[in-house]
Amino acid sequence: MYAIVRSVLRILIAVVVIAMAGLAVLAIALRQPTITSLPFKGAQRADPRSLREHVTFLAADRNNLQRAASYIETQFRAAGGDTSVQTFVARGEQYSNLITRFGPRDPTLPLLIIGAHYDAFGDNLPGADDNGSGTAGLLELARLLGAERIASPIMLVAYSTEEPPFFGSEQMGSAIHASSLAAERRRISGMICLEMIGYYADRQTWPNVLFALVYPGKGDFIGVAGGWEDRKLARFTKRAIAGAGGVRVVSFSGARATSDASDHRNYWAHGWPAVVVTDTGFLRNPHYHTRRDTPETLDYQRMARVVDGVYNAALTFRPLLRNE
Repeated sequence: MYAIVRSVLRILIAVVVIAMAGLAVLAIALRQPTITSLPFKGAQRADPRSLREHVTFLAADRNNLQRAASYIETQFRAAGGDTSVQTFVARGEQYSNLITRFGPRDPTLPLLIIGAHYDAFGDNLPGADDNGSGTAGLLELARLLGAERIASPIMLVAYSTEEPPFFGSEQMGSAIHASSLAAERRRISGMICLEMIGYYADRQTWPNVLFALVYPGKGDFIGVAGGWEDRKLARFTKRAIAGAGGVRVVSFSGARATSDASDHRNYWAHGWPAVVVTDTGFLRNPHYHTRRDTPETLDYQRMARVVDGVYNAALTFRPLLRNE
């Protein structure tokens, strides 16, 4: 009897060891840990006060998309970018993507795209985090890039029509934009989407036990998520944010269907690598898609460090360009 019990225990121990080893391997695959970070020039560059001002303006009148579009265009032009407006019709109404470019205009050079949507869900809900925070980050990023000599082309895009009823359709602003680049046969080396970057909390929820085991239980981090095909871009972006400092950063690289809930999905459709930078949205923010998603709920200091990190990525992106 003792021999049988001992054999069963050995089997159980072996199963536990194998399971733990498997979980460790899966965690490494999903999180794509990085040892080094990308150096960041100087101290904090993004301005938390400017981020708050942008979010406050955008959250004040969400039903007036033209007001928001005019504000974004004005900010892009003030930053010194080569700015244009891409208009399109969706469900019988006219909408606009706002575009600004930095760096050389040579169309043969691979292009880095950084984008965020400026529309909000629902009837005049404030949408401070979703996605006033991402749009504010894009505007502050434009200001920072406008003061630099950019070595390779960077395009910033503020999209309309991300939210329902447009989400998942060819009438998403980002789908219109991606298709226009494909028609031009532009070489795209990557796309970084800023989707909800402002909410931080003591508690982080996850959709399943696996994620709860692999990822932090405290909502004090920013995430970089994409498909397995996008892991190189995810690791690079994570290293850039880590290099800027001031905010914890983790990443997810898995099935694209598990991280496709924003504008980056429309660049995947053309075979281009794309990732989303996010505070995990509704998994963390209890105010998601409610009237409580207001400017005062956001952490502008951490937002500023996220913007610094994406700025760091934009400045150091050249090593990832294809065919060089």
